[in-house]
Amino acid sequence: MERHQITGHTELIGLMAYPIRHSQSPATHNAAYEKLGVDIVNLAFEVDADDLEDAIKGLRALKMRGSNISMPNKTIVHKYLDEVSPAAKLCGAVNTIVNKDGYLIGHNTDGIGYVQSLKDNGIDPTGKKVTIVGSGGAATAVQIQSALDGVAEMSIFARDDKFKDNAIETVRKINENTDCKAVFYPLEDLDRLKAEMADSYLFTNATGVGMKPLEGITYIPDASFFRPDLIVTDVVYSPHETAMLKMARKAGCKTMNGQGMMLFQAIAAIELMLGQRVDSEYMKEKLGISYVYTDDDED
Repeated sequence: MERHQITGHTELIGLMAYPIRHSQSPATHNAAYEKLGVDIVNLAFEVDADDLEDAIKGLRALKMRGSNISMPNKTIVHKYLDEVSPAAKLCGAVNTIVNKDGYLIGHNTDGIGYVQSLKDNGIDPTGKKVTIVGSGGAATAVQIQSALDGVAEMSIFARDDKFKDNAIETVRKINENTDCKAVFYPLEDLDRLKAEMADSYLFTNATGVGMKPLEGITYIPDASFFRPDLIVTDVVYSPHETAMLKMARKAGCKTMNGQGMMLFQAIAAIELMLGQRVDSEYMKEKLGISYVYTDDDED
């Protein structure tokens, strides 16, 4: 394949996580750099929590433009930065570092990517009620950013497990720092889940349920939880259509998978680091990103 021509002027942007060799993120970022015509490459570095401080010192010393951050580093990297954005602070996680002349700023673009993917698909939850399932990092980012961007009411459901307190804490942060009114409910209370979904504009699965090794599984017991005017989204991007989305689509709902969130969080990170707008339509075509279900996705 054609490769970027490395010169003495080529700048570097990293991806620091462990494990990370499987990631498609460098390909996504390098496709954007190619389109923008900038002399920058994105490389993945297997960096775990033990080596993270040294890696960030290296980023600063080498004058890298920045770095993307993934697990297990997202919740601890802030300790080595000069500043974090309001959303990253509320989320308690950083996935993007921007190097401004040696001053390192941490951002969280996961929630930005989710909200932007909604807008790109003609969905606007501003001033409306949403119901979201999840208590992990992706869920927190989606919940925080949705509240910051104007969702009026939010019902957050989570299982009674070790992450439950994360969801309860997210509700507190939303209520104390935004104009959104958030309420926590246990996911085991299916009657309450059905009731909250019944008067919501949008329902989101912000968990990994639906992707391997939980493919074919959904928290929604049956199609009676859906109504045709409910919008149903999933942060899962593979498979293209989860069992939940399939059920919702057959119930007449507008549905959206997690491919858009994956794309737009990357675009947001690139735009923060480069200060240039990325052509999302080009990126969707280049990477084969689609929100639309096709018969080819049927198992």
